[in-house]
Amino acid sequence: MADPPAVAVEAALLPTTDELARVEKFTRERFVHPGEELEDALAPGSARRNALDYALAELDAGAKVPSNKWRRRYSLLLGLERVLSEDEQRLVDGTLLNPHQVDALSGTLTALLAAAQSPLFAEDDGDVAAPVLAVEEDVPEPDEDEADDEEDLDLDLDLDDEDEADEEDQSGAADVDDEQVAAAEVDEDVRLGDDADDPNAYKRFWFEHATGAGKSVAALGFVESSRTGGVLILTHRRNLVDQFLGELNDRGYGKRISPPLLGDEDRADGPVTVETYQWFVRNAGQISSAYTIVICDEAHTALGEKTSAAIRQWTGPIFIGMTATGALIARHVTDLFPTQTSRFDLAQAARRGVIAPLRCIRIPPGPGVRTIAKVPLRRGDVDVEFDQEMLAELLDQLPFNLAIANLYKTRFHGVPGVVYAAGVRHAYNVAAAFRDEGIKAEAVSGETPKRQLAEILAHYERGDIDVLVNAQLL
Repeated sequence: MADPPAVAVEAALLPTTDELARVEKFTRERFVHPGEELEDALAPGSARRNALDYALAELDAGAKVPSNKWRRRYSLLLGLERVLSEDEQRLVDGTLLNPHQVDALSGTLTALLAAAQSPLFAEDDGDVAAPVLAVEEDVPEPDEDEADDEEDLDLDLDLDDEDEADEEDQSGAADVDDEQVAAAEVDEDVRLGDDADDPNAYKRFWFEHATGAGKSVAALGFVESSRTGGVLILTHRRNLVDQFLGELNDRGYGKRISPPLLGDEDRADGPVTVETYQWFVRNAGQISSAYTIVICDEAHTALGEKTSAAIRQWTGPIFIGMTATGALIARHVTDLFPTQTSRFDLAQAARRGVIAPLRCIRIPPGPGVRTIAKVPLRRGDVDVEFDQEMLAELLDQLPFNLAIANLYKTRFHGVPGVVYAAGVRHAYNVAAAFRDEGIKAEAVSGETPKRQLAEILAHYERGDIDVLVNAQLL
């Protein structure tokens, strides 16, 4: 549909009751919230008033649904205002959001309102072009069985175990107020995207929530906030795609789940698609402009050359990154997502009772045994990290493995748990040591066939397995 005619509205002229009803039905959003006066809610020049005037112009031009440009500018902003105007913030199934999850929504709304005052926002023509593949390399279409392998697309990242990163996070993170928004630390020009090489930066945000604090529920808060704009959720492993889809179904958003929309396909009923970063890079240049919000799960895994280039060149949607490892890799995440909107680290989560108190028990290596201090460090794409092969070689020793199993049996016998190993062979050897101690344990990794992995995880959920030992998977 062609753009509506320019809107000319007298500054003091408020919409009639009929106009307001028409626009709210058209956009599926409220424009005046409980307790607000019409004059204040729709003050001339405000983002909400601009959204209403734009929608009225589209209606007058004969539109049946809001245009893609309107959805990208206003769908999330209005939806966040609606959700946050309620006394309690809930998902469609009644799930009550925790304060830190509400912080992620309110911090994003604050950033969006600031962006709406930016000259870049006024000049944005609502580019609806799909992302282009910015790296001139052929990305082969993998076989169906190989489509989810990380190696297929060479994402240029080593996907470290999240618990390792969280341990570093907890030990080195500064204690900050829950309301503190780290966007204040970002230079204003950068925050509003005043960068000729990255003009879309002002529409990319991120928040940090500790592992176990419910990032997926916070993500569904953004789904709840977008009734007309499409939501594309990206994550780095196929099993996490399945988890997100399960979460959407369990929380009442199953009817909004959509297969990937490509080319000219369009929907204005808030479709939600969950896919991998590999799929995103493979299909760059073909993805529908119906997606107005892109949620990047484990945002640090989007920092590879191809993925980040495709994100930068898709100038239409709002991008929201979320990660649990902000303190460890914040300086890298902000290269792609300049504005941090919320922070809730491990120490805060433990104090609030959102996760269990953190306890660390160290097993000394014993005399004459090399420690990990002797393992060389190397520069990775995200940060300095251990040489993985040498680390696994050092740790994968029978006395160590038996000591771990014995300690677990002594202190946590009968309690389900997850063990993180340094490599695939290490995981299987640790699991064998646990079984030697009489503990029901199985090992899983990225090399575990999908059907077998599903069966093992189901056995763990049922309690048939006490301990899962994994290598860079869970």
